[in-house]
Amino acid sequence: MATGLLTAATADRIVTTCRTAIGDSLRSVTYFTRDDYEQLYLREDLERDADLSTFIGHEWRGFKTVQTAYERSELGQYNYTIRVFDNGFLLRVTTESKGVIITTDGLTLKDFEEVATALDTVLGDIDDAV
Repeated sequence: MATGLLTAATADRIVTTCRTAIGDSLRSVTYFTRDDYEQLYLREDLERDADLSTFIGHEWRGFKTVQTAYERSELGQYNYTIRVFDNGFLLRVTTESKGVIITTDGLTLKDFEEVATALDTVLGDIDDAV
């Protein structure tokens, strides 16, 4: 699956990383940059009518605002965000210029930590390749 933002191998690696860590609970995977996004995976039983443009824009702006607000916090360096909704969860893992948002059914905190760490590695590899 080649995209305009990623090579086919990198897009497949992101989806495979998420599917391996999360399994059938994975709902969707979206890769994004400051200027664009690409939905890499959407589970078959889900509607394909989500307004991803607004969604991604909000997540990007929200990340930058929160990152700035907590920059000098005693909590340490930002790692990832988990959002909880009535029908699932959202995990956002980002670097300075790109990120991945996944949505899932229920997971444990350990599951979120594992997939966030794996995605952080993949995003770092993308940075190294550029």
